Amino acid sequence: MIDGLTEAVNRRESLVRRGRYVTTRMLVEVGDLAYLVEIEQGRIASVRRGPFVMPSWTFALRAPADAWSAFFAPVPQPGFHDLFALLKKRLLRIEGDLHPFMANLRYFKEIFAALREETHR
Repeated sequence: MIDGLTEAVNRRESLVRRGRYVTTRMLVEVGDLAYLVEIEQGRIASVRRGPFVMPSWTFALRAPADAWSAFFAPVPQPGFHDLFALLKKRLLRIEGDLHPFMANLRYFKEIFAALREETHR
């Protein structure tokens, strides 16, 4: 699921431009699977799949695998269409330093939307 993030984001120049000031490392947990996503100036530099021993990250997005599956559906059900909808349903936990996430919220929402589109091509 998260493995295709590099291609989904880096080939969209407008999305990379939107995130040009974003350089961070986020942890995305899909159930028991963990992914470290390195972002450098809006480009996805790497996506590494865990398990990790004490990974270093700025913020983490954690949700059960079935919640992510519903989020990445071609047309998600209400309550699964947005990261904050998952948060409201208490399915998503956002942890760590939230400043980079909140300051670039549209960028992060769009990278996950790009991944949804890429998944269903």
